[in-house]
Formats: sequence, C-alpha cells, structure tokens
Amino acid sequence: MNWQPPSFPPRRHQTTQQQQVGQLIIAGALVIFLPQLPLGNYLLYPFTILTTWFHEMGHGMAALALGWEFERLVLLSDGSGYAESFSPANPSAFATALVSLGGPLGPTVIGAALIAATRRQEFWRPALYVLAAIILVSTLIWVRSMVGFLVLPLIAAALVAIALKARPGLVRFAVQFLGVLGALSMLRDWHYLFSHSAVIGGRPMLSDTGALEEALWLPYWLWAILIIAISGAMVGAALKYALAEDGGPHR
Repeated sequence: MNWQPPSFPPRRHQTTQQQQVGQLIIAGALVIFLPQLPLGNYLLYPFTILTTWFHEMGHGMAALALGWEFERLVLLSDGSGYAESFSPANPSAFATALVSLGGPLGPTVIGAALIAATRRQEFWRPALYVLAAIILVSTLIWVRSMVGFLVLPLIAAALVAIALKARPGLVRFAVQFLGVLGALSMLRDWHYLFSHSAVIGGRPMLSDTGALEEALWLPYWLWAILIIAISGAMVGAALKYALAEDGGPHR
C-alpha cells in the first residue's frame, strides 16, 4: 500500500467583518485628514489627480454612451481638470444633463464598485489590474496634458506592482483606499457642487450643477443635494454588500 502525504486546502486570507470595517475606517480617515497634516497635500497629490480623472472620465464616458465624441481630457497641476466632448447638432436638454451628471457621479460609481470588490479575495487583484488598464488606455486615447502624462502612468504602475507583489492584506487595503477615495471625493468637490460657475484653467465656465440648471431648470443647489443623495445611496449599497456576513473568507 503506497503512502501519500495528507492534502490540505489552499490557505485562505482570514479577515473578519470587524477587520473589514476597521480598514475602511482607516482608509476614510487617511482620505479626510491627510490633507490637514504637514506635507499631507503633497502625499495625497497623485490621488487628487486620480479623483479628477475619475470625474472627467465620468463626463467622457457619459458623452460616448450618448453617441457624442469624447475629444480630450485635461488634468491641471492644481488638481482641477476638464473634459471636452462634441455633441451632434441640437442635442436634447436631457442628453446634455446626463453628460453633466456623469462627472460628479463618476467617482462615486468607481468608488462603490471598488468597495464592493473588497468582499471577495478573488476580486482584489483583478480590480487593481482593471483600474490600471483603464488608466493607461485613457491616457493614450484622451489625456492631453503633461500632468496627466506624468502622473497617471505612475499610478497605474503602482497599482500593478501592488497587485503583483503585495501580500493579500495590503492588496485589499489598496482597493479599499481607492474605493473610499472615490466615494468621498464629493467632500473635496463640495464647494464646486454648490457653485453655479467656476474658473478652471483660467477659463470661466458653468459648474456641473450649473449646467444641470441650465438644461433642466431646477436650481443648481438642488441638483447638488440630489447628487449627494444619489452618491450616498450608492456608497451605502456598496458598503452593505461588502460587509455582508457571508462575505468572509474565500479562496
């Protein structure tokens, strides 16, 4: 009779719901309080550029979904940016409003998706790979500024390095941090949301909520409240999914 060594199931990365909550709280604290620390804004600068990229890609993807032409995405050194798209002749007010809405909701959609991905270990590394790939493709096709050319590929490279080399706990925290970063970006855009217009890159232009007011008549401050409510609902649903009891250890 031939003896065979006992087999064991693959090791699992054990995380409890309490650990998941704790890590999300830490990620949120970093996003909120890091800018208040000395040099904090410099440490957070690449992620400021990333949240602006989330926002402007939201405009661009909404434009493409409506059959418009997404011309370019410009990221500026002060952390602001803008997306340029061209519509068919005489676009409807509703279509114009959807493109305007895509910007402020874009970071929340990405953030909620990343938070939801933290529920299962098999999603952690693919989430970083997919985000890195989208960043690189968008840089090649649409980004048209030196800040974007310099910062975005470095972020993509860092995400790939973490996905390839980091231990599971760090990979999960990276996904959590990016998710919370997107989800809380509305706090950074608070004054912009509640403004009718803004100066971006030296050019006066309507804010997203100002453009919504022009398209659909409701006042810009009401659109800001609606956007915050929608964003909160999406993030809440993502957190509920990520923290569900059956979202514990997985192979």
